[in-house]
Amino acid sequence: MASNSLPDQVSEARLFHQPISIDALRSICSRETNQEDYPLSENIQDGIPIYRLKPYDTTTPEQRALLQDEWYRLLLNGPGVFVTKALFGDDHLVDRVSHAFHSIIADEARDKERQNGDHFGTKNDRIWNALGKHGVADPASFVDYYSNPYLSLIASSWLGPAYRLTAQVNNVKPGSKAQVCHRDYHLGFLSADRCAQFPRAVHVASQFLTLQGAVAHVDMPLSSGPTRLLPYSQTLTAGYLAYRLPEFVDFFQKHHVSLPLEKGDGLFFNPALFHAAGENQTGERGVNRLANLLQISSPFGKAMEAVDVVPLVDACWDILSRRFEEQGKSSDEVAALIAAIADGYPFPTNLDRNAPGGESMAPESEQDVLWSCLEARLGKMATLERLEDHRRARRA
Repeated sequence: MASNSLPDQVSEARLFHQPISIDALRSICSRETNQEDYPLSENIQDGIPIYRLKPYDTTTPEQRALLQDEWYRLLLNGPGVFVTKALFGDDHLVDRVSHAFHSIIADEARDKERQNGDHFGTKNDRIWNALGKHGVADPASFVDYYSNPYLSLIASSWLGPAYRLTAQVNNVKPGSKAQVCHRDYHLGFLSADRCAQFPRAVHVASQFLTLQGAVAHVDMPLSSGPTRLLPYSQTLTAGYLAYRLPEFVDFFQKHHVSLPLEKGDGLFFNPALFHAAGENQTGERGVNRLANLLQISSPFGKAMEAVDVVPLVDACWDILSRRFEEQGKSSDEVAALIAAIADGYPFPTNLDRNAPGGESMAPESEQDVLWSCLEARLGKMATLERLEDHRRARRA
């Protein structure tokens, strides 16, 4: 029950039937994290590797590949979680984005018909589809934020290219209670009965369709309740069923760890890791725990949220095209921004109207359309027309 290897499931029954033993999780979580296994990390805290990233433009492609190899191993069979210190090292940028978030929260609070629940309690603030709303509300800070090439490096280390970035914002206020431990999307969002109907291999495969991340927009001391984590728990094969059982919840309560975060830090973890948001115990005038939650999806899975590329391009095109002119097609910043704005996977589509071209087996994706428009030096209106034509061609 404690393997992230698909071949290990072949000799077992198709579905999970036998009782799930807490001893399997206890054995898994007894492992220690040694820094020699993660030599690119700065240090290990409570079993979690901490990385202090160099300025991206000072690193070589070989160094970036080594980082990706280390993160991949770590997420697969290692602790399952890591921290990137100062992922966003410009506090002014983080504050600009936070201001945009607070403006969106205020606008939505005035909408009496909006039901904007969160996963903690009704006193907290939540922005669904924060990526799309942020891009339209404040294109300048959106472009600066999502052109961070380290976001792309981290996402592609687990998911490969053409990932789909989505974001939700949580503002967790003092007095907010902790979550119960859980696993995340996909199987983590199903009922226990429904989850049990999926074969063992799907229980392993689900984790490869998503990467969970969070960017701290304020300093988060332990008293503010940063995410509770159970290192190595992602390797429990039956974990999507087990995390709901009382003895597993109790084990998590006794053995989870949390790390304080500073403004601009990033936290990334395998979605199968047992985790939960902590209790904000900072008092009436304490910390409003503001975080941008990144849910990054494989092109081969269905993202939880839909992102509409047209309004994002409408809002951001002038800045994007200027960056392209300044930095060129080889810019990792431009590539990261396009990956945040547009879909990199062309399917599903209507192959009668949207047939593959040339020697390719696949038609153009939204990202392909954007790149071709940039290279052709098209204006915003022509680019929006191309995207609308592409959208119509994909419909059934």
